[in-house]
Amino acid sequence: MREWVEGRVVDNVRHTGELFVLHVEADIEPFRAGQFTKLALNIDGELITRPYSMVNSPSEQMLEFYFNTVPNGDFTSRLSKLQDGDDILVAPEASGTFTLDEVPEAEHLWLMATGTAIGPFISILKTDTPWERFSRIVLVHGVRHASDLNYQETIAEFSVREPEKFTMVPFVTRHETDFAMTGRIPDAIKDGSLEQKAGLKLNPDSSQVMICGNPGMIKESKEVLNERGLMKNLRRKPGHVTTEHYWQDD
Repeated sequence: MREWVEGRVVDNVRHTGELFVLHVEADIEPFRAGQFTKLALNIDGELITRPYSMVNSPSEQMLEFYFNTVPNGDFTSRLSKLQDGDDILVAPEASGTFTLDEVPEAEHLWLMATGTAIGPFISILKTDTPWERFSRIVLVHGVRHASDLNYQETIAEFSVREPEKFTMVPFVTRHETDFAMTGRIPDAIKDGSLEQKAGLKLNPDSSQVMICGNPGMIKESKEVLNERGLMKNLRRKPGHVTTEHYWQDD
């Protein structure tokens, strides 16, 4: 297996001041929705690599990456400046176990993300598997500002596809809106307001939860869910909560 394949940037769309969607053509091996690969750039004579989840589904040839720039971050700063036709190295084989085939059977699937960590969930929801396996799917997305709620057209397509199965619950923490919940996801789990908004109960008898985002949100959400009897999902001991840290340093 080659360590890297050459990729070509097709476009790099800036959605807000910090949020970008990068499209890349690269000949990589087949992957599972929810997995990540590595991108590499030559920065000052050194090859720097970072992991990024694919937003595209496995059936889509164009690779898509959703990222935010980090203050004083060399890699994300350089990544944000890439343009159509620029070269980028891509690891040919995807990695990671944040996929539905690692999630036990259940009636309901909860997908909880903060920021750009919604990316792997978009990839998963673009496939047929979640719609075939679960009777209800709740996508929870927490951001700072309403303008950070990207992929709204794609999410609307999920609602049109399965209006009886799919529910979207946005959170906006920095200001109030007339459509999103305020506050933090773990707090809304604890006080029951998330369940009330979704019209669905979180319990170990019917729920599987996938959480992707910043470590603080994951840690606190797991603690609250554990209090409700939803335990960490492990291969050696199947549970209810599957997690993936999604944090960029630079």
